[in-house]
Amino acid sequence: MHRSILLAAPLALAACSSSTPEGNAAAAPAPSATAAAAPDAVAAAAPADTHSAPKPGALKTFGDWAVGCDNVNNCEMASLGPDGGDFPAINMMVSRAAGPQGGITVTLLPNDGLAPKATPAAVAVDGHAIGGSFAAGDTPEATGDAAMAIASAMANAHTLDIRDAGGKTLATLSLKGASAALRYIDAQQGRAGTTTAIVATGDKPATAVPAAPAAPQIIALTPAGTPFTPDAAAIAAMKKQADCDDSAEGDVETRALGGGATVVLVPCGSGAYNVISAVFVARDGKVAPAKMDAVSGFTEDGEPEAVPSIVTGDFDKGVLTSYARGRGLGDCGVIQNFVWDGTMFRLSEQQEMGECRGDPNYITTWTANVSRR
Repeated sequence: MHRSILLAAPLALAACSSSTPEGNAAAAPAPSATAAAAPDAVAAAAPADTHSAPKPGALKTFGDWAVGCDNVNNCEMASLGPDGGDFPAINMMVSRAAGPQGGITVTLLPNDGLAPKATPAAVAVDGHAIGGSFAAGDTPEATGDAAMAIASAMANAHTLDIRDAGGKTLATLSLKGASAALRYIDAQQGRAGTTTAIVATGDKPATAVPAAPAAPQIIALTPAGTPFTPDAAAIAAMKKQADCDDSAEGDVETRALGGGATVVLVPCGSGAYNVISAVFVARDGKVAPAKMDAVSGFTEDGEPEAVPSIVTGDFDKGVLTSYARGRGLGDCGVIQNFVWDGTMFRLSEQQEMGECRGDPNYITTWTANVSRR
């Protein structure tokens, strides 16, 4: 068995261990199919497939903050717990949309099983209340001027307290590296030297900020038909071709892709918290390794495998998912969504966290628009 449990590039995870309960990582939302319409209207309105090769953005770590931007220049920075320390009871995400009018959102994210019963409602930077009350909800948010005030204050401070409605501190986050992460966002979005920057401010007007790049477009098939069922000999041949572990357990899963094709997911290996499935496609009774335009989950060196695989994934509602965790707590890893275009699986969304430091809220590094036919 030659399959190793190693995260594929570009994700490089630190070795980490903890007995803290698992956090609140959620699977990436699946792209939705377009609404049904008359054939002529669909033909007239459907955008063209851009056939863009996926190039997920890189993640950076500055002190106690991870930051990254996706291919359309939307950026996010996420708080991190101390190296080898306890998970924060509440994490924070600061996100900013691309373009001259790109707004800032500050989100408070309680860690499942660790957050106090009181709901986070406000923040204080170096002891001074900033930004007023957050909008109520499971993950309270501040936007507009309030979010800008919080982000600006973070750039020149040491700690941020997350408080409840009564002013009691529920969690304290380190702001080490926050200024550098905010400056990175300014640079990536072309804001440096403009009035829209958070840290690298200047006199240039908002119109000097470049517009957001257009998102790639994928035209995917709507799943339809009856899935092919491989026999025992075909399953054995697939496992041999994929060099699967003989001890791999689980049932082979098949799903109709549309156009007479079937995706076949073959149990191929596992670790303490990851289950690897080799991905094949059957058509006209013949089975072959699936084609994918991006590496999913694990490979030896970050290069594509002869038989691609997904990790702890499934094919549901037209989306093939993969969730490769860097450790069982789910606070580092990569989440991916793929859609079938009739020839190959195309990466439609990728979220990552490269630091195993108590934040299960992954940063989006690739996004595409998906239409169905």
